Amino acid sequence: MARIRYKVTLEKPERQMLKEITTRGRHSSQKVLNALILLKCDEGRFQDRKLTHQAIADVLPVSLKKIDRVKRRFVEQGLEAALDKRKPERTYRRKADGDFEAHLIAVSCGKPPPGHARWSLRLLADRMVELEYVDAVSYETVRRVLKKTN
Repeated sequence: MARIRYKVTLEKPERQMLKEITTRGRHSSQKVLNALILLKCDEGRFQDRKLTHQAIADVLPVSLKKIDRVKRRFVEQGLEAALDKRKPERTYRRKADGDFEAHLIAVSCGKPPPGHARWSLRLLADRMVELEYVDAVSYETVRRVLKKTN
């Protein structure tokens, strides 16, 4: 399988903006690192000399894969996408909605099961699954819901 080579060609205003990010202001470390990677990978007419990926990886504390990812995001999505953090691709559906929270509090205020002096988080999680309020729930979710209500 042939590797796709992404060519970074920066215009003069883009180079100026990246240089300002690396020298001035307060920016996240990843944004500064990505700006440095783009500056070093530039193959445009404003670039002084061309560096290899290995030379860039030796100078900056990054892997070769990170350099490829930043270059790919720059070519496919633009400068802002290459500088900023990636947006999460997965979306999670909340299990602990208002109905679940109300039932959980009602169960926790009731008597614990026989053989137990009090409710534990794991017992509450298991009871919520038994009563079919949710398909599955972790005791950590139960803890967060109960902590939020106190």
